[in-house]
Amino acid sequence: MSILAFGINHKSASVDLRGRIAFAPEIVVESLQAALSDIGAAEIALLSTCNRTEIYLRGEVSDEQVLSWLAETKGLDIDELQSCYYCHRDQQAIRHMICVASGLDSLVLGEPQIFGQIKSAYSVGREAGTVATELNQAFQQAFGAAKRVRSETAIGQNPVSVAYASVSLAEQIFADLENAHALLVGAGETIELVARHLQDKKIGQITVANRTLNRAQELAENFSAEAILLSDIPDYLHRADIVISSTASQLPILGKGAVESALKKRMHRPIFMVDIAVPRDIEPEVEELDDVYLYTVDDLEEVIRDNLRARQSAANMAQEIIDQEVESWSTKQRALAVVDTIRAFRDSVEIIRDGEVEKALVALERGQDSAEVINALARNLTNKLLHKPTTRLKQASEEGSNATIDATHELFGLKKK
Repeated sequence: MSILAFGINHKSASVDLRGRIAFAPEIVVESLQAALSDIGAAEIALLSTCNRTEIYLRGEVSDEQVLSWLAETKGLDIDELQSCYYCHRDQQAIRHMICVASGLDSLVLGEPQIFGQIKSAYSVGREAGTVATELNQAFQQAFGAAKRVRSETAIGQNPVSVAYASVSLAEQIFADLENAHALLVGAGETIELVARHLQDKKIGQITVANRTLNRAQELAENFSAEAILLSDIPDYLHRADIVISSTASQLPILGKGAVESALKKRMHRPIFMVDIAVPRDIEPEVEELDDVYLYTVDDLEEVIRDNLRARQSAANMAQEIIDQEVESWSTKQRALAVVDTIRAFRDSVEIIRDGEVEKALVALERGQDSAEVINALARNLTNKLLHKPTTRLKQASEEGSNATIDATHELFGLKKK
């Protein structure tokens, strides 16, 4: 049976269509169990994120069967999906799963979150009883390969988000973030990501400043931080070693005078400042001050572009690892494929053996000479075991099928005369 990777993603479909196809977490188990019978698959798993919905399955299933199920389940016209889906099979399916798990197929090249998402899809499939032996092996191959890509290349070492780039620059200026105090201005998604990255780096202290105190407090609670209003910043600024600002304000929040006053209170210990906002939150004149390291979103974008180039180089290196892992999976499948043949061969031989042994035992019970019985057993076994192979070899010879004859020599270690 084939392994399939079927789906749509950010490369093939619009945001609107991806949203209409997405599966909410609470309906995934029910959807998997329904799909198992509706599609006619032997095993199935489902990955659904903002950038992709992918169905991994095992079975002799056509593209049309999966398309029909997806369209019907989501109340879509099948024509809407015809032009934006992809379906990979066997080796190409495994290659695709590895690329997804490694972040090589992501909107942000090398992003790490997808690894956790695909592991979760696998776990849900196991819990739902829709992922068994062969799909399990496919996932394990993808997970192992993704870990190799992460450990043997620099795919994830160069930050390519504004939030992560900000924290990485802070690390370059402050050798020990555990003793640093960060003031985060704003409480939106970017600042929340900055806070998460700072927490991962074991930042000493975080203060969140926002126009509304409730929102600042909500964010602060998640990171054991202190919440203040924007109007309180002048009283707190001198405590901050790191200032990262991202608000929707149309006017600057931090001016040269306020920063200059803070530096005096700090005895001119340096302040690292990142202004992610557009328009700017921090007056450009602040950059003129000594002991201030000010970066804007343009500076970060340049860093990100450089890092994306580095990630692309790492992605190219990762292809060799992926090739090795796909071949490893193929080798395992070829080894497994012969198991059924070996089992069937042994079963057929054992049936003949048991039949002849039973005949021999009956003959002995009747008092026949034991030597004659043993010779008859050996003769009958030999004749019956060789009958079909001999017939097939004669037929092969008549048809000029030298490949069958050569294979027989190799299989039984025969010497050609």
